[in-house]
Amino acid sequence: MPVIECDVEDARERLQDAGVTVESGNTDHERWRASHGGATAVAYENKVVIQGGRPRDLEALLREGGGRAHVYFDGGARGNPGPAGIGWVIVTSEGIVAEGSEAIGRATNNQAEYEALIAALEAARDYGYDELHVRGDSELIVKQVRGEYNTNNPELREKRVTVHELLREFDEWALEHVPREVNDRADALANEALDQAQ
Repeated sequence: MPVIECDVEDARERLQDAGVTVESGNTDHERWRASHGGATAVAYENKVVIQGGRPRDLEALLREGGGRAHVYFDGGARGNPGPAGIGWVIVTSEGIVAEGSEAIGRATNNQAEYEALIAALEAARDYGYDELHVRGDSELIVKQVRGEYNTNNPELREKRVTVHELLREFDEWALEHVPREVNDRADALANEALDQAQ
């Protein structure tokens, strides 16, 4: 449940400017509340608490856009192909800004890695970051995206195109292969998604 410390009247204006309907709070402590996508934002004295299944829908509108973020992604399949899950984390100087995990059905390890990268980039785009430093522990995916390896599989080629389309939305980006221990939070999230799916 994300908590955003902010001027709640500025936050209200930001939501209204984005076309989100803001209503009165339900209690004396609530300043206002707003629902958008799969989430509800509730404003208190100096903070907004976001609840619901898709907090990113509102959180992206409420956080200040721009700036640089570090993005970690991981995907995996049990059986290759088999049940697959993804995980991603967005980190700034303030710490973890957002993270997500999801079971994606049956896939190969490489398909899951690409799906994790796509989900992470979509989240970073929605949060409005200008610069990204992306890290993953799949050397194959990193080198395919950077153009150092060919992508022979048609489905992976299509996913690589999607990744490049998303990367074009940022002013600057870098993609780096890192050891699994550096990517441990995204790895744990991908495994959580797999555990829930089975």
